[in-house]
Amino acid sequence: MGDLEAVGDAVTGAMLARAVEPEAGDTGHTHEGACLNCGTRLVGPFCAVCGQKSHVHRSLKGFFQDFVAGLFNFEGKFWRTLPMLAWMPGELTRRYIAGERARFISPIALYLFTVFLTFAVLNLTGALGGEKPSVVGSSLDVAAKEQKADIAKLEKFRAQQAKAGKPVANLDRKIASDKHDLAQLEKVRRGDIAIEGDMQRDSPQWLRNAVRKAQKNPELVVTNMQDAASKFSWLLIPLSVPFLWLLFPFRRRHNLYDHAVFVTYSLSFMMMLVIAAGLLVAAGASSIAGFLFFVPPFHMYRQLKGAYELSRFGTWWRTILLTTFAFIAGGLFFLVVAAVGMS
Repeated sequence: MGDLEAVGDAVTGAMLARAVEPEAGDTGHTHEGACLNCGTRLVGPFCAVCGQKSHVHRSLKGFFQDFVAGLFNFEGKFWRTLPMLAWMPGELTRRYIAGERARFISPIALYLFTVFLTFAVLNLTGALGGEKPSVVGSSLDVAAKEQKADIAKLEKFRAQQAKAGKPVANLDRKIASDKHDLAQLEKVRRGDIAIEGDMQRDSPQWLRNAVRKAQKNPELVVTNMQDAASKFSWLLIPLSVPFLWLLFPFRRRHNLYDHAVFVTYSLSFMMMLVIAAGLLVAAGASSIAGFLFFVPPFHMYRQLKGAYELSRFGTWWRTILLTTFAFIAGGLFFLVVAAVGMS
């Protein structure tokens, strides 16, 4: 079921991207004199009033052609956009803002596709699998077993000391403390540990409830957080745009739209890096995947320099700040996801 859901995520992302991406060049088998949508007389391949295609298909073959095109083709734009996004992101951003919209995939369409594809790949490769809670449970079992063994050794040593007539008060306190820790550990294993001490007195009720929920059913919390990250991925855009604006507060020729295009293309590339890392880890090349961590600052530098036509010095200090801002925006996004997942 997890594999099917992952494939479904990829298909959904492609279809959403297709829905928001402007179409061009599609042909069909009908030849109408008037628009089938609004009735306007047709001149050219599209209706001049509503924009619908002059020629529409009504065949199963045409339906599946649209489906395949939506998944893999993006009407040829994908293969023009992807190389530039990888190596010349600044030029891609600048040209799209300048008006070359039909040549490249729109940033929001590309972002929708990469987000869904990211979660699909991570699910298929097991990176988002439900194995972590069981691993934690196994670790707790081992810790409890070791604690019991330590207590048994202490009790045996205490008996020897008592038999020899030596003081055992310190050993008694140590054994009592270890038994208390073991009891707490057992509560954590069962998922019914009570929140005590400072957290009980100082923390709000909603936080205590969230922690209890995470302890009792960690699998559900992880699943909810994954769903929230997928559904609210768009939130990364409005969280990031104000930080980018702070780098150009006095440049009136660059407005919020320009920054939003920059951020969305940049986020799309970062999602592709996550996809690549997931595939490398699944292939057993974790060490190579680790090097991808150094790619984002380099990509940000090239995109900033090309998109805003900056000097090297101006690009470097903005890249350093933008990298810092990216961690802040990511942290804010994680807080939202965690709040939704634990609610």
